[in-house]
Amino acid sequence: MPLANKSPASPSAIAPAARDCVAACPFDVFTVGTMNDADFAKLGLFAKLKSRAHGKQMACTPNADSRRACALCVPACAEKDIT
Repeated sequence: MPLANKSPASPSAIAPAARDCVAACPFDVFTVGTMNDADFAKLGLFAKLKSRAHGKQMACTPNADSRRACALCVPACAEKDIT
């Protein structure tokens, strides 16, 4: 069963950094970085507040090609963005 993962390019998918996702992945799929101003500007008010509270940090998947569908990231994702 393939894992669905929202693209980090989509403002609705940008979530505060979940370092648990990075730690849970044995394939280095996830990284944590700072959200750029263009993506931040696209967020709604609640998401902006939440993002600011977390220092505009977000988890993203620059190495998505390395996924192996092990699903270890699913329970680790605090934002429930991975199903």
